[in-house]
Amino acid sequence: MFRKEIAAAVKAYDMFIVCLAKSPEEFEAALAALMQKAINAYEGRAAGMRHGIALDKQVTIILSQSDTARPLCGIYFNLHSPYQKNALPKTVKAIGESPTAAEDMA
Repeated sequence: MFRKEIAAAVKAYDMFIVCLAKSPEEFEAALAALMQKAINAYEGRAAGMRHGIALDKQVTIILSQSDTARPLCGIYFNLHSPYQKNALPKTVKAIGESPTAAEDMA
């Protein structure tokens, strides 16, 4: 089930994503396991719930209820860079920071 979506995600992963944690083959295996978890979550969802979700550090799979018997499938890459700084904008001060300390840093 969802072979077309999995194939598209594996192709995108192989072409565009640099991941030191998983090779494309390991990613495909992880994706198959996550898909099974998402299917189980979707089938076992409580009344009134519309989604089944499974995720790991690299990818999120969401199965959403639709008007047809087959749910919609979304596969999202959880993009992260170890080089990205979590810097605050210059107009925002960190909690507990005194106004004089912020001016000294500027």
